[in-house]
Amino acid sequence: METGNAFAQRIWDMKYRLKAPNGDPVDKTMQDTMHRVANALAKPENKPQEWADHFYKVMADFHFLPAGRILAGAGSNRRVTLFNCFVMGNIPDDMSGIFESLKEAAVTMQHGGGIGYNFSTLRPKGAPVRGMGADASGPLSFMDVWDAMCRTIMSAGHRRGAMMATMRCDHPDIESFIDAKRNSDRLRMFNLSVLVTDAFIRAVKEDADWALNFEDKTYGTVRARDLWRRIMRATYDYAEPGVVFIDRINEQNNLHYCESISATNPCGEQPLPPYGACDLGSVNLARLIDQPFEQSAQLNLARLEEVVPIAVRMLDNVIDISNFPLEQQRQEAQSKRRIGLGITGLADALIMCCTRYGSAKAVRLTEQWLSAIRSSAYRASVSLAKEKGAFPLFDAPPYLDGQTIRSLKPEIRDAIGRDGIRNALITSIAPTGTISLLADNVSSGIEPVFSHSYTRQVLMPNGTHREETVVDYAYGLYRRQFGDTAPLPDYFVDAQSLQPGEHIVMQAAAQKFVDSSISKTINVPADTAFDSFSDLYLEAYETGCKGCTTYRPNNITGSVLSLAEDEPDNAANDPAPGESGDAGIVYMTKPLDRPESLLGKTYKLRWPESDHAIYITINDIDGDGPRRPFEVFINSKNMEHYAWTVALTRMISAVFRRGGDVSFVVEELKAVFDPRGGQWVDGKYVPSLLAAIGEVIERHMIEIGFLPKSAPRTNIPTDGTAGNARQCPKCGALSLLHQEGCDLCTACEYSRCG
Repeated sequence: METGNAFAQRIWDMKYRLKAPNGDPVDKTMQDTMHRVANALAKPENKPQEWADHFYKVMADFHFLPAGRILAGAGSNRRVTLFNCFVMGNIPDDMSGIFESLKEAAVTMQHGGGIGYNFSTLRPKGAPVRGMGADASGPLSFMDVWDAMCRTIMSAGHRRGAMMATMRCDHPDIESFIDAKRNSDRLRMFNLSVLVTDAFIRAVKEDADWALNFEDKTYGTVRARDLWRRIMRATYDYAEPGVVFIDRINEQNNLHYCESISATNPCGEQPLPPYGACDLGSVNLARLIDQPFEQSAQLNLARLEEVVPIAVRMLDNVIDISNFPLEQQRQEAQSKRRIGLGITGLADALIMCCTRYGSAKAVRLTEQWLSAIRSSAYRASVSLAKEKGAFPLFDAPPYLDGQTIRSLKPEIRDAIGRDGIRNALITSIAPTGTISLLADNVSSGIEPVFSHSYTRQVLMPNGTHREETVVDYAYGLYRRQFGDTAPLPDYFVDAQSLQPGEHIVMQAAAQKFVDSSISKTINVPADTAFDSFSDLYLEAYETGCKGCTTYRPNNITGSVLSLAEDEPDNAANDPAPGESGDAGIVYMTKPLDRPESLLGKTYKLRWPESDHAIYITINDIDGDGPRRPFEVFINSKNMEHYAWTVALTRMISAVFRRGGDVSFVVEELKAVFDPRGGQWVDGKYVPSLLAAIGEVIERHMIEIGFLPKSAPRTNIPTDGTAGNARQCPKCGALSLLHQEGCDLCTACEYSRCG
């Protein structure tokens, strides 16, 4: 097995290497991890060892990459789900049903799953609540509750989860939904997308009025073009909401006859019915190119035909061996056996074939390659149906009449009609984040290369940091083949040099051969005029896409350092409770016991509104690994603060004693803004007293070495894009990028979706 550079080894150790609760490695090598996963996925087979060998081979060659949940959890003997994300059940429009749905969301996120919800089922703000003599607070007020829950629940043990919220374009509260993120502190755990109907698109084109309805009652009328422009202006200003073309999704759904879709998973590649789940894996096109950088370069179709059926079988077996947070999710998955076979490394594969991303040749090759994958995958699923049976809800006539199925080759449709099919939906293109890094930093999903080379600070087991250079797979291969001084051909393009239309044509080309949808971000230069930007979503609709998201650096979300993906499916790739995450940090399922004595330090904080100083004492534990904060005490003569400071210290101390990367406490405290206004402290504006306490805790974490000093953590790209950098809230480096709905820091392990 080629394990790539030291950074790939680091990713494996941090994300996918199985470790005991005390941090001792169970997987000694990356090969051990691959064998563990292969053996677990082969258990449902009649000849498990034979299939385990096949499964191991495609992973060891990095020809197929199961999603992070599978790599981290399969064969771990832990009660974890191997599914990345879920769409939850429809939310009933009553208080008990709303909070039952909230409980289901919390349970799912606790198991590590990202979730999607349609909030269109809740009555609009101001609507009467029958029998209560009160008015409804509206969907957004309950979205705030979900957001608070997500901040509280540590998805997969130590990282907060990701959520997607959708709302129909005809809901009376749609304008408030569109504008929700003008407040940069609101709904931070959510990605937002508007469910756009064909009727709404027609109304926009015809400049017609558009009624806002709920349960057959019209609450108002707006001009369709005004509402559309409001969506585009919000997206231009702060990168949300995205759009989901919901009628197209339902019309082209293979299961159109037995389900209705109104939400997606957090990254958007899986439109799912209530309680639907993502079962994901990606074929690595970059590892399947013969004669790279030669005119004869081409995809090895023979090897592709070997890899795809094995990948389909692996993902199908995931359904049988995985745990599920809720029984409804198990029933949904097993009755339809939906999988999401996708690709990664497309941009690198195109570069290796001397082809510029977004060009006519790139579109043609993308269509050829994905057509071959789809045909092979459907044949494999038909073969599995003959061996193991079709999915339980298979009904030949309506299934074969589906719009997507009709586009298959006649011989495949005939085989489905004769033998059935094992998996109702088969293809999807997900963000591939860290699994792409694991495979020597191949380009993510169908995204273009973000940067050919960048530097990154890597945390070492002894608590120190080492700077490493991370290079794109195709770029590194080219340099090894032609030398460090060889000029780059013009087909070596990155995201900064592409026009938005070039992103859209690639997404549209891929969508023709994808059952579900595609996770893709169209990156737009900051200086793009709004008039040029405002047609992008319509262009995506006209070219056949199922949805669209954009990202333009802006004053609200900040600018972006366009470098390389880290982990867009962050909730999905996290270790389970009890696993070790960062080297030197042990994630505990039980609080640490307090030793007899602790090292500590007391800080004096003066807040202009208070007559008395506030004293903050932070005690640390110093055992295996770096010194880390253990408990906090806050004292002041000002009794006005007594109750909340006691509550705060107890909560923070409880979090510290759980272990893990607790630096998020700093992030959350510093994000608190006092509605009465902040204060100037030592020449710096601090938005609240809580933020000031957060800065003290941060300073202490830096002093003891738990957090790095921010100054040397600046991540400098080699492509001259440092001027666009946004500061990471965790490490302070100018290294924050945004892709597929997630903020990702290339200088530390910070990531956040929503």
